Amino acid sequence: MQRGASSASMTDSTGPVTRLLRAWERGDLQARDDLVPLVYQELRRRAAACLRSERPDHTLQPTALVHEAFFRLIGPSRVSWKGRAHFFGVAAKMMRQILIDHARARNRVKRQGSTVRVPLDEAIAITAPRDGEVLALDRALVELSRLDPRQGQIVELRYFGGLSEQEVAAVLSLSRRTVAREWQTARAWLYHRMTTGREQARR
Repeated sequence: MQRGASSASMTDSTGPVTRLLRAWERGDLQARDDLVPLVYQELRRRAAACLRSERPDHTLQPTALVHEAFFRLIGPSRVSWKGRAHFFGVAAKMMRQILIDHARARNRVKRQGSTVRVPLDEAIAITAPRDGEVLALDRALVELSRLDPRQGQIVELRYFGGLSEQEVAAVLSLSRRTVAREWQTARAWLYHRMTTGREQARR
């Protein structure tokens, strides 16, 4: 799994990204502009990971996904940034929503309703599924989040955002051991929920 930033830098509370985030939070728009070149490549790597399993001619490309995510990040809503890891955690949520919106739009056009199982294993932990799978996973993840909000957050950050267990721990203020345990439990629940839902749909 390739990453453009080490786990240490992702959890750094005094680095340049964190300083700029806090200045931006105070209303410093120049800090926001200075932030862009520092996070752009990492965001693009994560966007590429999200789109890795899509077909080569997919209309949503990594650059477009990054630009849309950043456009939403700099919207009117103020965020109390906790640091670099928190920023990429919020970006993960944005990318998830953009992928879901895109999949829904495509499905409305093509009228496709079939879904297939999404193998939630370590090998594809940073890869988003295809259109139908995105929607199936989103429905299951919404249900999981109602039952266990923390597990829902962990899946979103790991699966859509590509954050490591240590990075997720930093975002959610948890121990790495807790994140690993909850991630394993959540994957098992989602696998069961999605495969059960598929079997019921066939009856």
